[in-house]
Amino acid sequence: MRCLICLLLLALVFNPAFAQEKWDLKRCVDYALANNISVKQADVQARFDKLTHDQSILALYPRINSQHSAGFQFGRSIDPTSNQFTTNQILFSNHGLDVGLDLFNWFSKKNTIKANDYLAQASVARLEKAKNDVALNVANAYLAALLNREQINVNKVQVAQSREQFDNIKKQVEAGALPELNEAEAETQYATDSSNLLTAQTNYTLSLLQLKALINLEADAPFDIEVPPVEAIPVEALADLDPVIVYQSALENLPQQKINNLTLKASEKNVAVAKAGLYPSFSFFGGLNSRYSNAQRTIPNSFQTINVPVGTVDVNGVAYPVTSPITQPLGFDKNTYFRQLSNNFSQNVGVGVNIPIFNGGVARTNWQKAKLDVENQQLLKEQDTRTLKQDIYQAHTNAIAAVQKYNATKIAVASAQKAYDFAKKDLMLVCCNQSTLS
Repeated sequence: MRCLICLLLLALVFNPAFAQEKWDLKRCVDYALANNISVKQADVQARFDKLTHDQSILALYPRINSQHSAGFQFGRSIDPTSNQFTTNQILFSNHGLDVGLDLFNWFSKKNTIKANDYLAQASVARLEKAKNDVALNVANAYLAALLNREQINVNKVQVAQSREQFDNIKKQVEAGALPELNEAEAETQYATDSSNLLTAQTNYTLSLLQLKALINLEADAPFDIEVPPVEAIPVEALADLDPVIVYQSALENLPQQKINNLTLKASEKNVAVAKAGLYPSFSFFGGLNSRYSNAQRTIPNSFQTINVPVGTVDVNGVAYPVTSPITQPLGFDKNTYFRQLSNNFSQNVGVGVNIPIFNGGVARTNWQKAKLDVENQQLLKEQDTRTLKQDIYQAHTNAIAAVQKYNATKIAVASAQKAYDFAKKDLMLVCCNQSTLS
């Protein structure tokens, strides 16, 4: 018994709350919105979806790519400039520039841009929802901490009453007015109330830890909450709200409803995107290419024509020589790197058609899946709408019950205070009478 009382006194003396800086609800919510991990993740996802939308817009522009390569060839290979077999070691390089543009693909890119735009807006609404959820969770944890703190005050009063009752009964036992059993029972009640006070203080500490976790504050950081005045809370106005009006306003303004509407629109656009894969698409392409090889070190710069004997013709016993003119290089220039690039420069341009004939049913399956996704999003929207309505009407009913209970409790507290005052006076009279008789 004495150990329990000592523990209670230590808890009261070394309660860390007395030196803490007070945090009100607004400060807790603001800190949570700036530091909560879930909010930061939702913000990252919103920026990610915005980049996806921006990229789908850039997909409308032509694709331009440049390729460059260089290397060595060993052993028997083909000279990339003369297309002849060679066994020499060759240093080569290739350069190219390709251009591509989708001319018509049944508005696939246009619908993709619109779908990504809806998803980006849904991510922004999802970020707003994450902030609302964090604010609501922080408010609930804050109220729970206030309740636990108030429970400490209630238990302190209970301990004080038990102590006072124990002292009075002890005096009566010493005076012989009551048996010692009453003193033992009063002491037991005092110990029980002291234990309940320690439990309440522990629960309050745990609720503060939970609140710090929600706002992403270190567990060992100094922290305590400010107790707002009860008079500042508009309790009576809660029951005056019409749930029908609240429900209609929630459908238009709550982030979750915006998310459902935008996601459904994105799914409908994705159906059009998937259907475009069933039809032919038309594209434009073009390119520039050139190459170099050190196997072609020189090129002729001048030529001469000579007659080369190819045989004889016998005419009347006389052999006349037969010649054939051929052209052969007379002088050579170095075939430099940039000269080869200029001489080997080539261009191409054209139009392509891609006709899907059979690809294992992938395109048609994707189209069917996209339509099923629309149905799924419609069901999710309907489910969330029903849940929202149920929550609003349930919250309205709980609010009315809470107000009524609050008013009834105030009357009960006033009555209990009167009864306690009367009982205290009666007890003092009994003690005085016992002292007089003694």
